[in-house]
Amino acid sequence: MSWLFLYLARGSQLSTFVIVSPENLQKNWLREFYQVVHTHKPHFMALHCQEFGGKNYEASMSHVDKFVKELLSSDAMKDYNRARVYLDENYKSQEHFTALGSFYFLHESLKNIYQFDFKAKKYKKVTGKEIYSDTLESTPMLEKEKFPQDYFPECKWSRKGFIRTRWCITDCAFDLVNIHLFHDASNLIAWETSPSVYSGIRHKALGYVLDRIIDQRFEKVSYFVFGDFNFRLDAKAVVETLCAKATMQTIRAADTNEVVKLIFRESDNDRKVMLQLEKKLFDYFNQDVFRDNNGTALLEFDRELSVFKDRLYELDISFPPSYPYSEDSSQGKQYMNTRCPAWCDRILMSHSAKELILKSENDEKIVIYDHIGPNVCMGDHKPVFLSFRIAAGAGKPIANVHKCCVVQ
Repeated sequence: MSWLFLYLARGSQLSTFVIVSPENLQKNWLREFYQVVHTHKPHFMALHCQEFGGKNYEASMSHVDKFVKELLSSDAMKDYNRARVYLDENYKSQEHFTALGSFYFLHESLKNIYQFDFKAKKYKKVTGKEIYSDTLESTPMLEKEKFPQDYFPECKWSRKGFIRTRWCITDCAFDLVNIHLFHDASNLIAWETSPSVYSGIRHKALGYVLDRIIDQRFEKVSYFVFGDFNFRLDAKAVVETLCAKATMQTIRAADTNEVVKLIFRESDNDRKVMLQLEKKLFDYFNQDVFRDNNGTALLEFDRELSVFKDRLYELDISFPPSYPYSEDSSQGKQYMNTRCPAWCDRILMSHSAKELILKSENDEKIVIYDHIGPNVCMGDHKPVFLSFRIAAGAGKPIANVHKCCVVQ
């Protein structure tokens, strides 16, 4: 039986922080990553990064290079004798730059692993270790797109987009899609409507990706989509629940009369401040509500995926909201007070992929969906991983692999 092991990670762990040096943060990140690899011992591993290099790309690329070299040469990864690395590092091209990074590692015990050439429409056997960076548009082994600017016009230099690769392992063909969707630009605007205007933008972008990967250009196969979806809790519903017995004070700018701050106070208890809300401030007085029982009480407000229930499946979430964690190295469990904590980072799949991972010999189900580094600083996002086992030949009823896996 073969293993397929999927990771999601945010690339912000490689950006330059004032509170913690990128070298120390990278060391923490890799230590936690290697520990999960050691525990689960995957045969195939995919690592998807977003905002690779952080916000300050030019200054951070040296850290990116160190990170890549460490991954490919570390003792913890010595049994992975084949690798493919795709880094969108061409930050000077605003038209195409996505800051996405996709890593794929193949264990030496795996035989006959193929990757799809989208230009030649044929599978090619994977051998050795190869790195592709800078301009990925000319690389036939992937499809990459940046979302049109009009999807999110208020963000002038948006880097949001996706990268798609296709693989064939033990006669099982599937797509892996690295994705980064649009964020909430303002807590105040997100609070105005339910669902928020930003939720609608993400809905449009994700729908575009799903339509793209199942269009008529190539044979349809199972697919996994994982990355930073930027899914947020329904802000209006969350605030109304957390502050149900509070009174609201509205503060407006003197010159424009625009709402710049909302303050929610308890009706009694000396009118204690419960929540302060600004464009980039979500300061709730008790963070335990987001951590207790892994925040499951708030899952009822995690509604953005429900629109795609006929197209996408996700395993039950049993880990705390993955964002926004403090970037202070001494505050591994603490959330920043910039945004309402949410499960931004997800691993989703087609319904045929769901059947693929849950179907195994002797009804044995070994599926784990969790986060990495719960007690240490991993950057503002906690990486999320999915580990599962695929029985040999499990994909044959789903994809006509003998037809599609034409090797050259």
